[in-house]
Amino acid sequence: MKRSLLCALLLAVTAVPADAANLVKTYSYFAIGGRTLEDIEQQLSKRGPQVKSTGSRHPGATQMAFTTRISYAAQSGSCRIADAAVTAKVKVILPEWRRPRKADPDVRLFWDTLSADIKRHEERHVEIAKNHARELEDALKASYPQKTCEAAKAKAAEITAAVLARHDRAQVQFDRVESVNFESRILRLLRYRIQRIENGHLRPPA
Repeated sequence: MKRSLLCALLLAVTAVPADAANLVKTYSYFAIGGRTLEDIEQQLSKRGPQVKSTGSRHPGATQMAFTTRISYAAQSGSCRIADAAVTAKVKVILPEWRRPRKADPDVRLFWDTLSADIKRHEERHVEIAKNHARELEDALKASYPQKTCEAAKAKAAEITAAVLARHDRAQVQFDRVESVNFESRILRLLRYRIQRIENGHLRPPA
């Protein structure tokens, strides 16, 4: 695939208070056509979800919306976070190839490999967010009491900003590593699938 596509497996994550105590995950698909690898690349570039942070279209994306509920308990001369609960609503957007009847077997094999890798990529983004979400919830619940509830709210905002900053850096780093290793990873996965087909452990793509 061309470099424009190789580097396109990126994700825009909304940097808002996050936790995965309650995770609601849905999937949506966009259809693409094409008979050759070049056709598929053009379809992904044309029909893929548009990511606001880059302004371009991508082979897959994950949209996230997080809501955090924090309750406070005021005591004599202090106020603490009594509880913190967060709901994460996640929508994973993936491509669905409407393969022609006469599509070349090599193209079908490559698509099966590529689409599986795109899904794995997006699922890993969700996992990174979920891990940092747990970290955020734990940090909020473990925070020390403050003199006033206003101070406790300010501390909660400070904790949230710090955890989300680490979360954003982790997402960017993941995309950077994935982009660099894309070609070698896909080739390795293709060789693995071909070997399994030859050994009779995997059926050839229909």
